[in-house]
Amino acid sequence: MSSESVRSFLAEHAPDLTIIDHGRSTATVAEAASTLNVAPARIAKTLSLRAPEGVVLIVARGDARLDNAKLKAALGGRARMVGPDEVSSLTGHPVGGVCPFGLATPLLILCDISLRDFATVFPAAGSQTSSIEVAPERLATLVGARWVDVCSPALRDG
Repeated sequence: MSSESVRSFLAEHAPDLTIIDHGRSTATVAEAASTLNVAPARIAKTLSLRAPEGVVLIVARGDARLDNAKLKAALGGRARMVGPDEVSSLTGHPVGGVCPFGLATPLLILCDISLRDFATVFPAAGSQTSSIEVAPERLATLVGARWVDVCSPALRDG
């Protein structure tokens, strides 16, 4: 699956968006920001969490930190990170390339309001060397995401 499933998803739902394969790692926020020559905050990281209702993907700006109290309120209980093997199995993407596009399993997707700080952001595109550039509102619309406030506002400044 991986980048091929993302390519298929985009071909069907957003043919104007292009996958950019950088030929070098974009697997971490720092690597992606360096490769793309953008602030780490503009990297749209996708976090996989097990919540009371099942696994959920949260897409947030790269420098944001989850706020446990807000997360618990939004998800109806405590959440914990999903392990790398299960993330790959559920999403069809390798860790470092996880994104909300072309998923192997239908999952609830939440976009943190921190993404709205930018005109465009750079989520991964199913591999550890690729990404796309997309407006946050469009990203949320494409994947049927719900907007939530689950990150610490103090770390969203700047």
